[in-house]
Amino acid sequence: MLTVETPNDLKQHVGQEMGVSEWVTVDQEMIDKFADATGDHQWIHVDVERAKRELPIGSTIAHGYLTLSLVANLSTQNLQIKKKSRGLNYGSNKVRFTGMVPAGSRVRLRSTLKAVEDVKGNGVRVISEVAMEREGEDRPVMVAETISIAYA
Repeated sequence: MLTVETPNDLKQHVGQEMGVSEWVTVDQEMIDKFADATGDHQWIHVDVERAKRELPIGSTIAHGYLTLSLVANLSTQNLQIKKKSRGLNYGSNKVRFTGMVPAGSRVRLRSTLKAVEDVKGNGVRVISEVAMEREGEDRPVMVAETISIAYA
């Protein structure tokens, strides 16, 4: 985990890996709750029996946006700013879902600090390159550039 005192201190770490989170299990219950929250009940996510019969992997798969939503929590394991008044999610760039996350899979987040830019109000815009890794796979299941703002 990259730990800094203030948001401005991030500038000296551009280009560095910030960290790798702990593994989290994406189980069917998590997938079902995400389906309920978003209204996306496509059978590849929620119909376990049909997925066993019809999907090549024999399992339901997590929604791509569920995988992306895990970034918010897992990124807190990769970066700590000790003295900040608040932080905001500013968005994402270049999100790609590059692999499936079958129910029961474990994933973790690898983060690299790409850029830090000053913003009005004594803050910095933090651009991170993130990769969601699935246990046992060489290639990430999701890659993205995420943007947040941290205020001193």
